[in-house]
Amino acid sequence: MNAMRIHVSIEEQALRLIAADGACIRRYAVSTALNGPGEIQDSGCTPRGRHRIRAKIGDAAPPGTVFRGRRPTGEIWSAELAGQSPGRDWILTRILWLSGCELGRNRLGKVDSMRRYIYIHGTGDDQPMGVPLSHGCIRMRSRDVLELFALVPAGTRVDIEEGRYAAHMPTIRILDWTEAGALVMPLREEVFVGEQGVPAELERDPNDPKYRHAVATDSDGRVIGTGRLLPNGHIGRMAVTADWRNRGIGGRILEALVAEAQRQGRSDVVLNAQISAVDFYLRHGFAPEGEVFVEAGIRHQTMRRKLPAAAISACGSGA
Repeated sequence: MNAMRIHVSIEEQALRLIAADGACIRRYAVSTALNGPGEIQDSGCTPRGRHRIRAKIGDAAPPGTVFRGRRPTGEIWSAELAGQSPGRDWILTRILWLSGCELGRNRLGKVDSMRRYIYIHGTGDDQPMGVPLSHGCIRMRSRDVLELFALVPAGTRVDIEEGRYAAHMPTIRILDWTEAGALVMPLREEVFVGEQGVPAELERDPNDPKYRHAVATDSDGRVIGTGRLLPNGHIGRMAVTADWRNRGIGGRILEALVAEAQRQGRSDVVLNAQISAVDFYLRHGFAPEGEVFVEAGIRHQTMRRKLPAAAISACGSGA
C-alpha cells in the first residue's frame, strides 16, 4: 500500500505531497474552483473530504497534450491555440482522476466526485496559480503535474480541505542551489566546520549549484537539517542541527533524497558515511562497499543502496 498522501488546501491554494512520517516532500501552487468548495453535481465547486486517485491518465503523452473526455485530442497546447478558443477549459498533460471515499459526502448520489469528473490536471501556462478559477477540478502547472504523476500511484489518498495545512512535523523540500544556498550554508558551516573541524575551504564547494539540496525547516521556518544529491546519485553533506538530532530528521532527509534520486530514474544511490553514522545508514538499507578511508581527517565508509525500478503506469480512463 502506498504510504504517501496528497493534501489540498483550498484556503492556501496549495497541494502538498506528504510522506508516511508526515514530512512534506513537495508543495505546489494550484487553482481550485471559482465557485468555492462544494460537492453537489453541476455546482462547479471543488469537493472536500477524503478521496483517492482512481486512475492515472496520460502516461508518456507529450507535455501540453490536450485531453477531452480523458482522451488525447491530438492537439498540443500553445498560446496561439488558446487564443483560438477563449474560455475553453484546458485539461492538459496528465490527469489524476479522483474518487470520493466518504459515502453521502463525496461518494455516490448527487455528490459523487468520480461521476463529477473531478481531476487533478495540468492547465495552460496563461492560467494563474494560487487563485481559485477552475470549474471544480484542481489545476496545476503542466511541469508540476508531470512530477506529481511520476511520484504517486493509483490508489493514493487525497485529502481536500478548506483550511490551511496543519503541519506538526518539520517540512522537507528539495531545492536548487539558488534557493537552498543561503539557507543551508550556515548550518553546514556550523556542523562541519565548527563541530567537526573540517577546513572551511573544503566545505565551500563551487559545484553545489549543480546539485539538488534537501532543506528541513521547523514550524518557525528555521533550517534544522540538510543534505544534497549529485547527478550521479551520490548523497552527501548530511547535517542536522544539534537540538534536532536523534528525532528522526536525518532519516527523513535521507529518504527525501532517495525519493528524488528514484524520481530521476536512478537505479541506486551511494554515499560516504562517517564511521560513527554507519549504523544509521544500515538501518536505511545501505550496504558497505570497499575499505574504510580518511577524508578531511575523518574515517569514512562507502555505502550503496539499490533502488526498485519505478512502476508508474496509466490505469486506464474508465467509462
